[in-house]
Amino acid sequence: MIGVTRMLSNCARRTGFGPTRRGLVGAALVGMVALAGAMPAAAQTPLKFTLDWVFQGPTSPFLVALDKGYYKAEGLDVTMDPGQGSAGAVQRVATGAYDIGFADVNSLIEYNAKNAGKEILCVFMAYDFPPFGVHALKKSGITKPADLAGKKLGAPVFDASFRLFPAFAKKNGIDAASVQHVNLTPQLREQSLVQGTVDFISGHYFSSILDLKARGVKAEDVVSFNYSDYKMDVYGNGIIISPALAAKPEVVTGFLRATAKAWKEVAANPALGIAAAKKRDPLIDEKLEAERLDMSLRMNVLTPFVKANGMGDVDPGRFARSVKDVAEAFGLPSAPEPDKVFSGKFLPPKAERMVAP
Repeated sequence: MIGVTRMLSNCARRTGFGPTRRGLVGAALVGMVALAGAMPAAAQTPLKFTLDWVFQGPTSPFLVALDKGYYKAEGLDVTMDPGQGSAGAVQRVATGAYDIGFADVNSLIEYNAKNAGKEILCVFMAYDFPPFGVHALKKSGITKPADLAGKKLGAPVFDASFRLFPAFAKKNGIDAASVQHVNLTPQLREQSLVQGTVDFISGHYFSSILDLKARGVKAEDVVSFNYSDYKMDVYGNGIIISPALAAKPEVVTGFLRATAKAWKEVAANPALGIAAAKKRDPLIDEKLEAERLDMSLRMNVLTPFVKANGMGDVDPGRFARSVKDVAEAFGLPSAPEPDKVFSGKFLPPKAERMVAP
């Protein structure tokens, strides 16, 4: 508006108008300025976004995109909230309470199999390799998956690794029925393992290992069975959208483009992510979160497939196999069609999703 004022004033001087005509120009100027001030700013599309868990290093790219205005540049007014587990994130999006979320795609497979015609789509795969697994202490004598039979498993009921444990057990010859489940809150999970009230726990590798470390347990004293190393070629977390949002492809692609841009920046400079996470939760341990972010990038995000194809997409054959495996693990009557679970049609161009050389 200042620019408009300056332009019109200069125009009046250059035309050599007398005082009266300059007055008319001035009046016109006032009217134009008032009109410009009354014009609304470009409309922003409101989006409610839910994470699967609390604000931490691995999900900090979403916070970076928000803080640096990348969503706003795409015309999106994003509200971002922490979550309470992947299954909960799926439910939040399914009920319409949230438009978009970050959740375990395997929980999505189960939901879609049970809700034909109301499917939630994953539109961006973030964890090409899943962080799922179970963890024990060496002093327990557990050295191989078969040793888990007859033991106590401590886990929240909504934990993705816990919910996939029957599939892991089946593929590794463990009688899942022999394992006693002890329902724990996330805050008590690692503590219970250290205290010996449970024999092993389930959880994301980059969460459980570092939470044990924070309790004085050395990494070499932990025995981890990461599912991806034991015959489970499934995917991890991705961005999911509601059916209503699927009808607005330009909005979805804009969100994904902004997110991919931020993820690329965080991969190049992790300190950006840690600063964004600490802004939301001043009590986080910056060193611990930096390590957690590094682990997630190395193990789950920057995989050979992602380095060659960019973030967000899946290998069609591998994804189809994973859908069948998960459906079998959950005892579903049938597996949903892969295109009812994941769609790459909303992805921005490959060049915008390349996060590593």
